[in-house]
Amino acid sequence: MFSESIINNIRSCAKEMDQTRSVPKELVEWMFKEKLFKLFVPEELGGKLLGLPAALRVFEKMSEIEGNIGWLSAIGSGGGMFVPYIQKEQADILFDDEKAVIAGSGYPQGTAKKVQGGFLVTGEWKYCSGAEFASFFTANSIKDDGEVTSFIFMPEQVEILHDWQAFGLKSTGSHTIRVKDAFVPEEKTFDLTRKQNEYDGFVHTFPFIPFSQATFTSVCLGIAAHFQQEAEAIASRRFKEGASHFEKVLVAAQEKGTELEKDRADFYKELDLLWADHLTGKPLTLEQEDHFSGTCKQAVHDAIGRSGSIIRCLGMEAIMEDSAINKIWRDLYTAGQHAFITP
Repeated sequence: MFSESIINNIRSCAKEMDQTRSVPKELVEWMFKEKLFKLFVPEELGGKLLGLPAALRVFEKMSEIEGNIGWLSAIGSGGGMFVPYIQKEQADILFDDEKAVIAGSGYPQGTAKKVQGGFLVTGEWKYCSGAEFASFFTANSIKDDGEVTSFIFMPEQVEILHDWQAFGLKSTGSHTIRVKDAFVPEEKTFDLTRKQNEYDGFVHTFPFIPFSQATFTSVCLGIAAHFQQEAEAIASRRFKEGASHFEKVLVAAQEKGTELEKDRADFYKELDLLWADHLTGKPLTLEQEDHFSGTCKQAVHDAIGRSGSIIRCLGMEAIMEDSAINKIWRDLYTAGQHAFITP
């Protein structure tokens, strides 16, 4: 998908990103240019509107290149799922920009007081990945009547608290956002059960929970693949340097890599079948959703378990925070901690 020089360039930024907790501006600009935040945005608005299987393979590849970039691509593109539910005039304005990207939260929090022409919204929302370069924000809040509605905030209305202190995925900018008495006009509210334009594609009607689980699983599989590559490289290097027991470590790591590839194949086989049913208009059954949920959770659980067993064999290098393998391991554990894919 991307040249070796691009991959090497991105990976050369990884250590700096981990230390500074931010993505270099030029790398963010490259992501905008490649439309990595607009995979579910229609072409009319400058997006790619990929099907879910194709998009997941992009997320996986980006995560294999660098975990933070993969996570941000997945979360940023996920915001494109809102396009059909936003008033058309607003969607045209908000998404047409090449640098359009949402940060936000689906957790219902805060209050929304009805006023003339809209609402006054006050609240805080955690884990808003991409907050530092978002062109606008979305969050769910509770109205006076007790109903939950989605609100759109512009950057000047939002305070970013810079409280993302996780030990992995450090540069995703997954900070808490805060608004206080932010006026949101009626046209900047939306409801994910009510379409307001004709920009939708098949991906926009795929069930939300399987969509989310598939997205996070693809990210974890990509990071896990990068971990395997780095682990095998370390074991091979140490063996060539004369540490004879690393021959066994290399064999063990390669066996773990084979297991990972099987999990990956099983994941995509099941996902592709669900997607094929969806394209024909056949609803996913609860049994299908439950089985796929189990597939996702088990794949992530096994990937994390394998990385933990391998890192124990890689010596002191692996526990140093400035080593590549340590960063990848921390990124994998952090990505796998999302509620949709924990056991």
